[in-house]
Amino acid sequence: MDFALILFLLLVATGGIWLLDRFMLACKRGAGAAEPWWVEYAKSFFPVILVVFFIRSFLVEPFKIPSGSMIPTLQVGDFILVNKFTYGIRLPIINKKIVQLNNPQRGDVMVFHYPENPSLDYIKRVIALPGDTVEYRNKRLWINGVEQHQQPDGDYNYVETGLNFVHTEKRIETLGERKHEVLVNPEVPTLHLNAVAEFAGRENCSYDDDMVRCKVPEGHYFMLGDNRDNSRDSRYWGFVPDRQIVGKAFFIWMNFSDLKRIGLSIN
Repeated sequence: MDFALILFLLLVATGGIWLLDRFMLACKRGAGAAEPWWVEYAKSFFPVILVVFFIRSFLVEPFKIPSGSMIPTLQVGDFILVNKFTYGIRLPIINKKIVQLNNPQRGDVMVFHYPENPSLDYIKRVIALPGDTVEYRNKRLWINGVEQHQQPDGDYNYVETGLNFVHTEKRIETLGERKHEVLVNPEVPTLHLNAVAEFAGRENCSYDDDMVRCKVPEGHYFMLGDNRDNSRDSRYWGFVPDRQIVGKAFFIWMNFSDLKRIGLSIN
């Protein structure tokens, strides 16, 4: 069950008990009579749950990185914080935007509900905006016909789950004026066409063995993982609609396997 929904149900339950006692039960108890244990617990937990629910719903939400699709920017085991109000204020549970603030920008690291299964949260980098034409060809990126510069930055090696050693090339990619690191594995094909799903807006995309080109629909975003050859992203399952955005990742607050990562900002 969704954690936000669990918090909301606990908030309603404890708040309801507090109100019931305040306006009904307390009047029926004799002077000096002790509160029932369930009333005492509800009144104690209600303000705590209220604060947690408010912070998590409208300000920041913690997430843990479960996979290597965003290496080297994010490592497996990173605990991150996500800004919930950068892209607008949304009602919790139903995720409906009620106040428009900023829009996602190219290069943002964004958390969103996975389009194929909205109960899952994914994190990728925003590559293309509504109306953009994006092309990923021979492991290089074009946006609106302009190649996005990549600068070689040496080798990068890491170990996957199962002790599988992976050798990649690290590159510094520029999106407009923003730079970030990406990994490219020279031994892996640009695309796995058999893994491309049938998704909403699929008619906006064309594919061949070394290329995908898409026109991003209005109200949607095209996402890629920084670990380009170890990421299932918009190349395979399509576009992220605005209604499924969770927020912008901005801070690493813990990694029990690598304490030096604590306090790093996410670029």
